[in-house]
Amino acid sequence: QCDLTGWWKNDLGSRMQVFKVENDGTFSGEYHTAVSSAMKPIQPSPLVGSQHLDEDGQCTFGFTVNWKKFSDSTAVFVGQCFNRSDGKEVLHTSWLLREKVDTEPNDWKATR
Repeated sequence: QCDLTGWWKNDLGSRMQVFKVENDGTFSGEYHTAVSSAMKPIQPSPLVGSQHLDEDGQCTFGFTVNWKKFSDSTAVFVGQCFNRSDGKEVLHTSWLLREKVDTEPNDWKATR
């Protein structure tokens, strides 16, 4: 069974720490991004999420990261944990980032 607890690293060098997955699948942690377009220095950011616990152990999950310490944006990630034949666990995720815009007409450029 995939265990999200611990440290994870992606291809761009960002790291995520999941503190503990509760019995109901909820979890919290910190995201340490390696990339940002913000003008302020990058800082670790809180994350909260939920894991779908299933019998085969290759769970789906989602979490939100609030970049409030250095940016006016929020990101959501969804993904699945896979158990590889070599025994390693790997996460595959997709994400959306919502940046703050000053006016409603600029809404079109706020999400990537």
